[in-house]
Parts: sequence; C-alpha cells; structure tokens
Amino acid sequence: MADKLKIVAFGGLNEIGKNITAYEFKNDIIIVDCGMGFPDEDLYGVDVVVPNVAYLAKNREKIRGIFLTHGHEDHIGAIPYVLKDITAPIFATPMTLGLVKLKLEEHRLMDIAQFVEIEAGKTYKAGCFIIEPIHINHSIAGSVSFSITTPFGVVIQTGDFKIDPTPINDDMTDLTRFGELGKKGVLALLSDSTNVERTGFSSSERRVGVRFDSLFDGCKERIIITTFASNVHRVQQIMDIAARYGRKVAVTGRSMENMIKVAVQLGYMNVPPDTLVDIAAVKNLPKDKIVIITTGSQGETMSALYRMAFSGHKYIEIQPGDHVVMSASAVPGNETTVSKIVNELFRKGAEVMYRAVDELHVSGHGFQDELKIILALTKPKFFIPVHGEHRHLKMHAEIAKTMGIPAANVIISEVGRVIELSRKDICLNGIVQSGRTFVDGTGIGDVGSIVLRDRKHLATDGMLVIVAGISLEDGSVVSGPDIITRGFVYVKENTTLIDEIRAVALESLNQCNTRNISDFTTIKSAVKGAVSQYLYKITKHNPMILPVILEV
Repeated sequence: MADKLKIVAFGGLNEIGKNITAYEFKNDIIIVDCGMGFPDEDLYGVDVVVPNVAYLAKNREKIRGIFLTHGHEDHIGAIPYVLKDITAPIFATPMTLGLVKLKLEEHRLMDIAQFVEIEAGKTYKAGCFIIEPIHINHSIAGSVSFSITTPFGVVIQTGDFKIDPTPINDDMTDLTRFGELGKKGVLALLSDSTNVERTGFSSSERRVGVRFDSLFDGCKERIIITTFASNVHRVQQIMDIAARYGRKVAVTGRSMENMIKVAVQLGYMNVPPDTLVDIAAVKNLPKDKIVIITTGSQGETMSALYRMAFSGHKYIEIQPGDHVVMSASAVPGNETTVSKIVNELFRKGAEVMYRAVDELHVSGHGFQDELKIILALTKPKFFIPVHGEHRHLKMHAEIAKTMGIPAANVIISEVGRVIELSRKDICLNGIVQSGRTFVDGTGIGDVGSIVLRDRKHLATDGMLVIVAGISLEDGSVVSGPDIITRGFVYVKENTTLIDEIRAVALESLNQCNTRNISDFTTIKSAVKGAVSQYLYKITKHNPMILPVILEV
C-alpha cells in the first residue's frame, strides 16, 4: 500500500478549544497548535482539560516541531503539559513565543524547551514538510495561518482568523498570498468554523475604537474597561483614546499586566508617554482623569473585576456613577458568571455597558462571507472544517459544497480519527489513542472516570459516614454505629431518620457477627448495601455511603 499523508486532530473537533492537529508522513510528524480546554459542568473539581497525546508520545522520535498559529490559551495552553511527554522545537511569532515563555517559566520548564522565532512570508523546513506562515487578522497580535508543503501538495491550516480591512497597528490578512497558493494548487484546506453560523462579514476592530471615543467624550466619571487580556489592539486603542482625553491608565489583573509587558517589549504596543500609572495611585486622581483596564470579562472568580464588584480588591471599590464597560462577549458556558458580576455592579450603582445593550466588542473569527473568501481564493481539492462543534463543522462543509467542492472531497472528522490523503483521494482510515486528560491542581491525569463518578455522586446526593467499633475478641459491636452526614438532605421534621439509619446499620453488623463474618471488606459491603437500600426506599436519594469499621 502506498504511503499517504495522515492528518489527525487530537482536539478542536466537535468542541470549542483544545486545538491540536498532527501531520504525519512516513517518519516525520509536525504538530500545529497545542491548546487546552475548560471543563464542562459535570467535570467536578477539574481545572483545565488538555489533549491526550499518548500516540504522539509513543512516536516522539518522529516529531520535528510544534507550530503555533497564535497565543490564545485554546492554542498554546497545553504546551507545559505536553512538553513533559514530547520534546520538540516550538515555532511561533515573537508575540506567541513571548506568551509561551511566560507559561513555561511558571511551570519551570524553560530548560527543556527549544524556540524558533518565525516570520510571515518565510519558510521553515521540518522533516519532509516545508511550513510558511501567512499573516492573518485575529483578536491577538502575531497570528498566522500555515501553508504546509507536503510530499503530495500544499495543505493550508488557517488557525483562527478574520478579514479586517482596517486593522489596528497591523496589515490586513494576506489575501494575496492565499490567492497565489490557490493558483498554484492547494491539496487541502483546514479552516476555522467558529463563526460559520453568522452571515455576512465580521466588524472591524476600529469600530470598537469609535464607540470607545464616544463613551469618553464628555464623561465626567471614572471609566473601568474589561476585555480579553490577549486583545492587544483593543488595549492599544483604549490607551490612545485615554491619552487623547487627558486620562491616566491603570492596569489591574495579572494576565493583563503580563500581556501588556510582553507586547510592549516586542513592539506590538506603544504606550503613550506619561499615560500609565500604578493601580495604587488611582485613589489620588480625579474621576474624570482615570481609566482602569482590568481582567474579568468572563466573570472569573477572583479576577480583578470580580474582586472590585464584590468589594475584595485592594485598591479599587466600585462607586456609584462608575462607567464599567464589558468589552468582550461571554464565552459559551460563562454566561451565568458574567451575569453575576454585571448584576452586582448595577447593585453598587455603576453604569454598566455590556454587549446585550451596547455594541462594544467585535469577534476575532470570520463570518460566513470571510470563510467563503478563503475557500474561493485557495480553491482546495479537499476540504476539512475544524475548530467547532459538530453543527459548525457540518454547516461549514455544506458551504464548501455550494462553492463547488465535491461532497466526496469534504471530510468531517472526529478527535482521534485518521484522515489519509494522497494527490487523488481522501478518506477516514483508522483511529489512534486520543481523548481528554484532566488537570486537577498539580495532578495531570489523576482524575479518571471513577473519581469523577464519585464527585458527581457527592455533588448530587451528599455523603453519609457510618462509624462503628467492633470487638477484637468476639466481633460484637462495642461502640456506635455513629452517623455523620455531609450534603445529605433529609426532612428535618423526621427526627427519627438518623436513629433508623443507625438501627439498620447495627442490625447488619449483628447479622455479620452471627454469621461469623470477620472480613472487614465484607462487613462494610453488607452495611453499605443495607443502609443504601433503606435510604432509597425512604428518601429516594442515593448518598455516598462510607462505612468505617474500627477494631476495639
């Protein structure tokens, strides 16, 4: 059988986030992006979700490099965890590398990392692959797509992108290069599907600047703006407008401070002279002479805005009349936490401007017409929608078909599925080990299905501990059983329930003694079974039951 190009996504399909794709041909593998995801509501106690890269770790000697499209967490967040299994040079633009280095310093992994700074328009060889970064617009500076020259032809992976004709401090997406590649022939296109449901074109980032200007004009109150820390261009606009209106700018929130520091050092941001002040100096400035840029646009607990709203910030407390601008849309799943902050800000007398009533944010992902433009320019033989839930992938696939790509040449894949490509055909063929690895505190992969099942059990029905002392001599019950409950709700009027549980447990223990059962595991199982059956019959609840047997 002839060798084929293999493309495997280890994340980013049928989900938002955790983007990572591997390209493999014979003895060479390159990886595009290495992102993390955030836990669903049913992943109790899990901090972040990273891709399972066991297959890549098994083939680590083949990996020639990790290529990063941009510096958002869903594209770089898993690097500290993956580098513990895979050692490969990291190729990225200066902005993205700066953020990766910050992350690796926190994890104390700088000594094992190798970095290669890349530039749009230049080419980089990695095994049998030749990779060319292509400049694109997104909501973070230094974003690129990749043109990957493989033994069978050119494959383009867009990364997250939009087409902004009037970007901030940057050139617009290099449509010319996409068109040139299309004329030469593109074997396959892997394109961002995040905003495929939205028709037309996304708005330019400059539109937000115009709206900010109108908010500053004539405002006599303190202005507090929260946005994504990574949106350097938006922060730049805020600083420029603040300087124009004679306001000082204070920054609060670790991620925002780090992002601005990296952006300034690398030349992606220019802070107007005498504009930045320390957050501690805010209390000494008039209300109409200060702007505060803060983290917390997603309602994160303990973010700077959260602490302001709930009177926990060291330097800033929300005051009546404060203008609070939410310059970000809520990521799916964060709507409740964002609403909580907004409500509390209103309660404290602030005037809150958020997207539901005032357009103060534009997306970093292209809408339908922008996706169509990339398809039209590249004219790929094969099309693979990526970066989205299944409905997004399906809709993007249908758009590709309407633009002339045969249905047989469009593949909707899944995490772990192997896409095989040649010059003539494309197909799904096989599956490799993949999935999710849960990070809980400092533990990586410690939380498995059994632990999650127990956590869910505790969260829904609570816990009941039965403690009893058994005589070492004759096995009789000499103390207890005592009943301890946590999170187990029962009718307070039924004061006899605990006594009844105690009686059921005692009866079970006595039966074990009568039957000369001395094995503690068997005794615990008997007690647990008896109490569980009784509780469900009486309360219709199934709390976690933990018998504790002590020898006395």
